[in-house]
Amino acid sequence: MPKTVIHTEKAPAPIGPYSQGIVANGVLYTSGQIAIVPQSGALEIDDIRAETELVLTNVKAVVEAAGFTMNEVVKASIFLSNMDNFPQVNEVYATFFKGDAPPARETVQVARLPKGVNVEISVIAVKA
Repeated sequence: MPKTVIHTEKAPAPIGPYSQGIVANGVLYTSGQIAIVPQSGALEIDDIRAETELVLTNVKAVVEAAGFTMNEVVKASIFLSNMDNFPQVNEVYATFFKGDAPPARETVQVARLPKGVNVEISVIAVKA
């Protein structure tokens, strides 16, 4: 099964031995994105809404670099450091997935996320 590595300067560079995304058999799998500003490497984690906006902007950059659109996302995974942030994260998330067919998803609270962030999101997309 051939696979294509996705890399874009519009999303943070990987902080470990992984790719921003992989396309295999017409399916895009993204790595989890966190609130790192791609141009500077700075973290933005002081406000959960702004943090979620940056995370999803980074997700969108990888999705688009692979030649997909956010409308082609079929599954999202959201990892939160605190489930009390769910309403704010959900509010921002809804602005990226409009329409009557949002992706399937799960949202889970975890003990800790990389670099002490509050939210990490990955997606799977399929060509329409």
